[in-house]
Amino acid sequence: MIKVQKQRINVSEQNRNLLKKRIGAVVNFIGVARPLNNSGKIKYIEIEHYPKMTEKKIKEIEVFASKKWKLNHCIIIHRYGKIKPGENIVYVGTAAQHRNNAFKACEFIIDYLKVKAPFWKIEQQNNKKTYVKSKKKDEKKIKVNY
Repeated sequence: MIKVQKQRINVSEQNRNLLKKRIGAVVNFIGVARPLNNSGKIKYIEIEHYPKMTEKKIKEIEVFASKKWKLNHCIIIHRYGKIKPGENIVYVGTAAQHRNNAFKACEFIIDYLKVKAPFWKIEQQNNKKTYVKSKKKDEKKIKVNY
């Protein structure tokens, strides 16, 4: 299941959805907006996207991860709009027969979302807006797996 939404993520509900699958392992990752970056305090992060393109790319990565790691179920929810420090940005949940598969798939998906998914992120500080760029070390992780 993939959702790109403005509203907050109900983590408990998503975890319940994964646990209904009666499988061996459930792993999830919750990304939270940071209050600081290298240059100071962040007021909010603004995330923009093109809906059809974003959902298509995330679906491709969900299918890839599900096949590679034999997932029974996968939930990916990413927010857009203005997000304040401390609020959830992303939820990735994976369910598989074995924990190693669930862990590897979850890590791969979040790394993909961080560097390859078509989201544009701007951090707002006092009077300064800065585009968030991906880090080379994160990009290398994706090249190895995808």
